[in-house]
Amino acid sequence: MHKVAIIGSGPAGLSAAAHAARLGLDHVLLEKADHLSDTIYRYQKGKHVMATPSQLVLRSDLTFEAGRRETVLERWQDGAEATGVNVLYEAEVRAITGARGGFTLSLPGGRTVEAEHVVLAIGTQGNPNLVRCPVAEGAQVQYTLDDPTEYLDEHIIVAGSGDAGIENALGLVADPAQRNTVTLLNRGLDFRTAKPANVEALLAADREGRLKVMMETTLAAIDAGEATLDARDGAVRVRCDRVIARMGSAPPRGFVESCCAQMAEGDGGRRASVPGTGVQFTSADRVAYPKLSATFESTVPGIYVIGALAGYPLIKHCMNQGHDVIEFIAGNTALKPADEPILEAKFAGLPGARPVDEWLDRLRREVGILNELSSLQMREFMLEAEVRAMPAGAVVFERDQPGSSLFGIAEGAVAVDIGGGRSVRIGQGSIFGEVGLISGRPRGSTVRTAEAAILVEVPRAAALKLISTVPAAGRAITRISIERQLLQMFGAGLVAEDLAEVLETAEVKAVRAGETILREGDEGRDIYVIRSGSMVVEKTIGGKPIFLSYLPAGSYVGEMALLDGGRRTASVRAAIRSEVIRLDGDAFGRLLAARPALAERARRDMAARREVNAFVEARKDSFSGAVDMYSSVAGFLVDNGIGEATDVLLIDEKLCIGCDNCEKACADSHEGLSRLDREAGRTYAHLHVPTSCRHCEHPHCMADCPPNAIHRGPDGEVFIDDTCIGCGNCQRGCPYGVIRMDKIPPKKPPLLAWLLFGTGPGPGEAGAKWKKKKADPEAPKRAIKCDMCSGISGGPACVRACPTGAAIRVAPEQFLSVARLEDDRP
Repeated sequence: MHKVAIIGSGPAGLSAAAHAARLGLDHVLLEKADHLSDTIYRYQKGKHVMATPSQLVLRSDLTFEAGRRETVLERWQDGAEATGVNVLYEAEVRAITGARGGFTLSLPGGRTVEAEHVVLAIGTQGNPNLVRCPVAEGAQVQYTLDDPTEYLDEHIIVAGSGDAGIENALGLVADPAQRNTVTLLNRGLDFRTAKPANVEALLAADREGRLKVMMETTLAAIDAGEATLDARDGAVRVRCDRVIARMGSAPPRGFVESCCAQMAEGDGGRRASVPGTGVQFTSADRVAYPKLSATFESTVPGIYVIGALAGYPLIKHCMNQGHDVIEFIAGNTALKPADEPILEAKFAGLPGARPVDEWLDRLRREVGILNELSSLQMREFMLEAEVRAMPAGAVVFERDQPGSSLFGIAEGAVAVDIGGGRSVRIGQGSIFGEVGLISGRPRGSTVRTAEAAILVEVPRAAALKLISTVPAAGRAITRISIERQLLQMFGAGLVAEDLAEVLETAEVKAVRAGETILREGDEGRDIYVIRSGSMVVEKTIGGKPIFLSYLPAGSYVGEMALLDGGRRTASVRAAIRSEVIRLDGDAFGRLLAARPALAERARRDMAARREVNAFVEARKDSFSGAVDMYSSVAGFLVDNGIGEATDVLLIDEKLCIGCDNCEKACADSHEGLSRLDREAGRTYAHLHVPTSCRHCEHPHCMADCPPNAIHRGPDGEVFIDDTCIGCGNCQRGCPYGVIRMDKIPPKKPPLLAWLLFGTGPGPGEAGAKWKKKKADPEAPKRAIKCDMCSGISGGPACVRACPTGAAIRVAPEQFLSVARLEDDRP
């Protein structure tokens, strides 16, 4: 009978075994492979292993510092031998039975191991998340990458933007002689779980053209030799010899829950563990972790869980846990974690002399989105978050202030200024700042403390990681953001309590570009709110789809069938990849019945849409040619970026005389550099879309700006401030080619000097020869783009300078409506 049996020889398990050996405890380390630390062993060859967080002290009896995979494994092997670790290889544990003081571990071949205590350190890498798209016969899909040098002349897609995916992609292009063409897919706009150093290296490789990063893109289908990608603007087919899927992993729940569980016969005669017995998890979510005490003990006394299976994936954390769990088993239950001094310093400014454990428990209990975190996850979370006490009336942040962190209210309340001297109170347990977190826009309101408060500020990266790794937190944030979006959108005196039933049925759905959410003639009562992206509304006339209108984020559709009880009167499809909130029609109908003001608002919206339908029906014979032309023009504009624009420059070529006053005025208003190219861009019929910023709803350029120099102003303009470092990431990220990299030229002589004496280059942007002669050769380049003439009175200079009115700047929802044809008819 061993004192302790440790299952798994990864960083946590090996550290535990080394400390047990150092203390002289009778132990056995069980490893299913024929070598130590199989997780690290399976890292790609030559991988650089990071030792983060740097501020955390390492307690383990084994050494560990950043270095190559091979070096780390060699040092651990030497350390295990030096400390006298008792390891049993090829010993996969199939079952654990018994109780504390007398556990039996069953191994293959009828072998057993007995121990007083069991430490589970098996990690999660053996249970990877699988691709969900169709995979054809002959297609190559793999979930690990051992040696990137084995692959030559291949087109490889790496699916997954965490550390493993990034490191695999970089390894495959490290040697140009391999001639691999590598594309990494990121389903979002952020790298939520990857280390900053890895993200920086990946984006540098993308800038240099060594690989390609595709944001907001997922796998739609994998065939032999090619793959179909679901990209932001629609389906894309690419050559693909193999897919390496590194999309994370989940705890091996079946095995863990079966440990010491009562067994009963289930469906098909198969034996299964009885719920509530064995090792229990924090929730039913697939990625949930076991319930653990502060000493890592599970709900089965005597079984401890450490490492990645406990929710701590970082190596240094895992090794410290291995050390600490042996101390706890040996009786040193007073031992504090290695991060205790760091957390003590964070909590030092809070009222009351509470110890760290009490603060962690209180914050987890009082802030709703943190309720489902384990005590171990909470410690790791607070290493990245900040907490502070604020007096009543203190400003947390101001309207239009840049910021994307999320705030949780642990005590007290805040007041959100909504204008007109009014404010909305948000109380203890809730969150605020979620709009900046989701959209990246400046703060939409000023927030002050309504009374003395304790606030937890969560940086954007930590908040995104929380949403990604703790499903309950993600659902809570989504629910609150939906509630507030609906309250803001519908108004009509609604309060949060009115939406309770509607929110219970609300479902957020991702919609591919071109996908239809409502089809003309179908039955249906559900309401769809456009959360992000945009939609186009079409009606079939004479067998042709006629473009009726454009719907930006914040719009809703579907009310006509709900109020009238009829079928859908038009089709609605996504102009670009979008997100919609589906609201159950019956629940929304009951809300309309209870709130007459909201019902009246819905009827007004329906009446406006009926007018458009009636307009088309009345003119479908005599006006069909114009309608066809309008639909073609509208489709062209959507295809050219109007679908995600908030403000776009259009030029009517019937009126344009080619004077270039628009370009000259732009340059003279912006340090001598024009933000638009009139001749560039595409034209359909008489409408020209020049190269000028669309000020997208979710700007691509913001996704990767190292100094965070790109912001959105109070009027929706996207602008670049003086902290730009000229890296060019925004230029490469913009799909419309509207950002240029250039040096700021020297100031030109006054216009009068040019008129009278011919001094200087004259109006507009100076020629290359003059700029080269006058410019500082050492001056760095900066990103240059339209800022809608923010801060300049009179509005956009390009529009003001046009002598014929050919240039206009419009919001697409105002321009893209077939009803405008009424005004355009002769």
